[in-house]
Amino acid sequence: MQPLIDNARNFGDRPEEFARHGAGQSPQVLFITCSDSRVVPALITGARPGQLFELRTAGNIVPPHTSAHPTSEAATIEYAVEVLGVRDIVVCGHSHCGAVGALVRGDDLTAVPAVRDWLAHAAPRPSGAPEDPEVAEAVQCHVLTQLLRLRSYPCVQRGLAEDRLRLHGWYYEVHTGAVRAHRAETDTFESL
Repeated sequence: MQPLIDNARNFGDRPEEFARHGAGQSPQVLFITCSDSRVVPALITGARPGQLFELRTAGNIVPPHTSAHPTSEAATIEYAVEVLGVRDIVVCGHSHCGAVGALVRGDDLTAVPAVRDWLAHAAPRPSGAPEDPEVAEAVQCHVLTQLLRLRSYPCVQRGLAEDRLRLHGWYYEVHTGAVRAHRAETDTFESL
């Protein structure tokens, strides 16, 4: 913890680098990814402060849209699309994902009921080889499911219909740093 504290203590020593951020934000992309500490959107994309609006959830799950009980995820998506005017939404899954792996293996999650209940939002259960530690196929299918789920959000539907929003599915390999994007024309994940 101490190295993190030391960096935070010195982080504000360059106020000229941060002054413009006080005027507001105008990110270009909503980046939805997993909470996993090995996935760092700004590092992967080279984004600077203000360029990405991030939504991080266990397993990069986009819960079903419901107006009866709005979620923080729904509020983040709506704010990004309607207020900030992002032009692109990326759903980025990753190799070695513990959440997707637990789903594929059918792990007993009774000891962690909040995790179990959250992962229920991933339905349908991703398919893949339970013995594959990368869970690559399962994560890629899961990313596509989350993109479909996004399309059920009214703000996303409007953005797509008005041609002011694009959706992207990415797969990040934590062990190589490689990023692959889903190509609709071939229905495969290919190198960027």
